[in-house]
Amino acid sequence: MKRNYACRSNEHEIARRGFLGTMLGTAGVVGGLGAFTNRSIATELERKQKRVVVFNMAGGISQLETWDPKPGTDTGGPFRAIPTSVPGVHISELLPKTAKLMHHLALVRSINIKENDHGKGRYAMWTGRRQTPAQEFPQIGAVMAKSLGADKNALPGHIRVSSSTGGRSNDSAYLGPAFASISIASGKPPANSARPEGMTEKQDILRNDFRRSADERFSLRRRSAQTDAYAQSYEQAQQLMANRDVFDITKESPKDHERYGKHELGQHSLLARRLLENGVTFVQVTHSNYDTHNENFNFHLEQVGEFDKAYSALVEDLVVRGMLDSTLIIVMSEFGRTPRINQYYGRDHWGTAWSICLGGAGIQRGAVIGSTNENGTAVKDREVDHGNLFHTYLQAVGVDSLGSFSIGGQDIPVADPSHAPIEELLA
Repeated sequence: MKRNYACRSNEHEIARRGFLGTMLGTAGVVGGLGAFTNRSIATELERKQKRVVVFNMAGGISQLETWDPKPGTDTGGPFRAIPTSVPGVHISELLPKTAKLMHHLALVRSINIKENDHGKGRYAMWTGRRQTPAQEFPQIGAVMAKSLGADKNALPGHIRVSSSTGGRSNDSAYLGPAFASISIASGKPPANSARPEGMTEKQDILRNDFRRSADERFSLRRRSAQTDAYAQSYEQAQQLMANRDVFDITKESPKDHERYGKHELGQHSLLARRLLENGVTFVQVTHSNYDTHNENFNFHLEQVGEFDKAYSALVEDLVVRGMLDSTLIIVMSEFGRTPRINQYYGRDHWGTAWSICLGGAGIQRGAVIGSTNENGTAVKDREVDHGNLFHTYLQAVGVDSLGSFSIGGQDIPVADPSHAPIEELLA
């Protein structure tokens, strides 16, 4: 669906270069050359490997049309609240399928990040810290990929499923390019991952053997982190070429395509499941653009319906396949939307009192943390922010959020040490 509801920020238009071209040209590497498995269902050992999937509701989804409805108030809008599978907990009627799964999930209804700017809000929610010119911090995907051992896998450990044609981001900061995200285009194998036409498998093997030999000789004299990254990027590309089928959702059943929805989000979510099953540590799926300064209700009616179908299908599959206990699933934005409805039937930016949904891994099932007042204009109890959430995400998958990364001989805290996890949200 292509409509113009947004504030027309340049942040909504990000160009991406070709996938492998970017990998090789910038020596952006996803480390690790471990053996790859394409089994569709994880073994018991693999089920214990922690993974994370984030639904990025880009632009700022409305908490009032999703997780914290206020029907019958001057801010509530036209939609009803419906009961969920957790007694006493209600969410928007736009989420009927998700409502039946709330006993697997949890809500945080008391977020105040004190930011109403897209860029600053996104930075806070994805890094757990305020944006400052003094230091760039890695985003949650890079931190998870590093902390959960993604460099031991053949496939990239930090993948964004998007509509664009691929590329590597700079979201790993001081953790380096090995843990930066790679963007995979809609339900297709990575671009340029097929062997060149006319080249036989034997020729390809000989060519790569020669490259490895040359790299090893060069490394004896001038080895550095940059040369290691360059060499590993080629190895990663070769692994991807050997395992292109992992990204091909046409191999999934027609029934699954229908369950997830044949719209873009449904197909991206189905690919996310496929990636998680095959050992990818962190997957981001983006649904946009929720920046509804105009016609907020019409937009959410359609978009949240798409989300409800795709998201509920993924949660159900993680439960049935025994993966939810090892997979953290997060639904978040850079902020929420104003309780006040503007003259264009829209809602504006609102970082003061809003909500997210999460579940799986070490999250307490059925929990509801905090609340807002009657019309949603302020947090009523248990106020938390981006720093608390970041700590909680890490703790939920067994990462010590109070630990540090050793970078160039310097210890840098994994998460903002001035914050702490939401203990009552952890199982």
